[in-house]
Order: sequence, then C-alpha cells, then structure tokens
Amino acid sequence: MIYEFPEPDSPIRQGDIFVGLPRVELSLEQVILAEDDGQRIARWDDLANLPEPATLIVPVRPVAAIVATQDCDALRSRDITLCEIRPFLSVERKAHENTRAKGYKSLLTQHARINQKWFYLPPDERVGFNRKMAADFLVTLCLPLNDLMELRTRRRGRLNHVADEHFRERISEFFRRYPYDEWYALDKQEFAEYQKEYPDVDPFDWQRPSS
Repeated sequence: MIYEFPEPDSPIRQGDIFVGLPRVELSLEQVILAEDDGQRIARWDDLANLPEPATLIVPVRPVAAIVATQDCDALRSRDITLCEIRPFLSVERKAHENTRAKGYKSLLTQHARINQKWFYLPPDERVGFNRKMAADFLVTLCLPLNDLMELRTRRRGRLNHVADEHFRERISEFFRRYPYDEWYALDKQEFAEYQKEYPDVDPFDWQRPSS
C-alpha cells in the first residue's frame, strides 16, 4: 500500500510509524505527588511555583504514533513531535455511516479535503494495522530524539514518497488554517438543517429560534 520499510539503523524521518510509545495521561486537577513519606493528591496550580522539581506519579499507556517533525529538524532537534495514531472510527465519526467501499471512497477522497484534522492510514499487517487508522493532528506527544533513536526497533514502517508529500501538506494546512465556525452565515432554517447533520454545534444568537 502506502508504506515502505526503512533499514533498522536509518535516521528518524517525518512519516515514520512507531508502535508502543508512551503517552502520559495527566490531570492538572488531581496530580499525584510522590513524597518521602508517601503520596498526596494536589492541584498542579498549587505546585507550579515549587522551587525544586517534583516527582509525580502519572498513568502511561502505549500508543501508535507517526513522526510529524520535519526531516531537517529530526536530524538535530532535541525533541521529536509525533501525532497519535488511532482507529479511524474514533477519529472521524462519519466513518460509522460508511461501511461499504463506495461510502469509504467518498469519505477518504472528498471529505478528506474538508476535514484537516486527520490523515488516513490504510490497513497493513506489516505495520501492525489490521483496520483503518488515522493520524490525529489534535493529539500529539513529544519524545527526546536520542530516546526515540534507541526505540527504532518499534518503528514498523514509514510513509512512501507519495503519502509523505501529502502528509507534510496536511500537517501544514492544519497548523496554518484559519479557525472559524463554518455555519455562522447560515440563516435559522439553514442552520436547522446543518444541525441535523452536526448535532453538537451551537447556534449563534441570530440562528436561534424566535421565542
């Protein structure tokens, strides 16, 4: 498909796919602080001005992720940014409505041009994907380059040239996009139809039903 498989000792590059990387789950409202006499729960705001580094106990879960850092930075940067890879059904809710090839064809071509928050990754057992996946640009993790180099045995593959060019452009589109609520110009009747398809959106004042 769209993957290639670099040599184990090749440098880290954008589009490299890793599995089993650590993602920290941290709640700033309930931080578990490890102290000499035990543990206590605190709010991060109460710890932010500590004069010395604190030791925290945090849950970590292994995730798949794809390198987002550009090649030139990946060669010398101290840290590498990656986007978490999740099941496509978790990233794009419209995928639940498209269970046949015809529906997915439209979703992965037409809708992919509209939704800039994910990058589709097709199944391939060689990279460990037994179902449709997607890189979620909203969920990132940062790891030291030297540590990631030591974990290259967890690199399962890399985007090929065609896919990597697309991936690079999608990331740049995502971070430079102008954020706005696309439904703001709809009148009340048009918004009512829009909300049937996107029930989670909130109307502007001029779109609310008259009391």
